[in-house]
Amino acid sequence: MLARGVCAKDGFVLLCHTRGADNTYLPGGHIECGEGAAAALEREMAEECGCRAYAGRFLGAVEHGFVQKSRLHFEINLLFIIDIPGLSPWRAVKATEPHIDFRWHSLAKLARVRLEPAVLCRLLPAWLDPAFGGARFARCGLLAENLQ
Repeated sequence: MLARGVCAKDGFVLLCHTRGADNTYLPGGHIECGEGAAAALEREMAEECGCRAYAGRFLGAVEHGFVQKSRLHFEINLLFIIDIPGLSPWRAVKATEPHIDFRWHSLAKLARVRLEPAVLCRLLPAWLDPAFGGARFARCGLLAENLQ
């Protein structure tokens, strides 16, 4: 289970990128045993960018299956609005971990940066709208029922 943060400002969203990979993803990481999802997200942001972050409104959950290094992986991403004071799309965000970097991308053009899970390209703009009344759960990628 992963906690992911959506830091959206002025039509841009903060994404994470593993150096050498061709996709991007929302910042955050694994929830440790006994840890709440929001607390895990705040801890992960402190570890990854050295910033104090505040997890806010729950946006939704995405079940995702994918292949990485010839191995099948499954994850459930819990998405929260995240506020990181002092950050803006016009200021670079420095990563504290050498294998990742952070990038701001237009919310309207997420498909161009290979956002994973890909379904978020369509869902994020809707989920960020406080008036959205639709489903808050999605499934995508290689899922167990597709492999039988």
